[in-house]
Amino acid sequence: MAHPKSRVSAQRKRKRRTHHKLAIPQLATCKTTGEAHVYHRAYDVDGALYYRGQVVVPAKSSEAAETAE
Repeated sequence: MAHPKSRVSAQRKRKRRTHHKLAIPQLATCKTTGEAHVYHRAYDVDGALYYRGQVVVPAKSSEAAETAE
């Protein structure tokens, strides 16, 4: 197993790790709903699931919820 020849100081380690950080996700605005969302992800607006400005999963209507009970 490999062993370091000498100890790496905390300062040196932290300097190296300054570049390891999360990037801020890029947001888009939907032309249909005006909702801000992450690129290439489905997003929820009033119970309906949208992707690329089109409804993928429609919202449950209140009548359908009442008949299911």
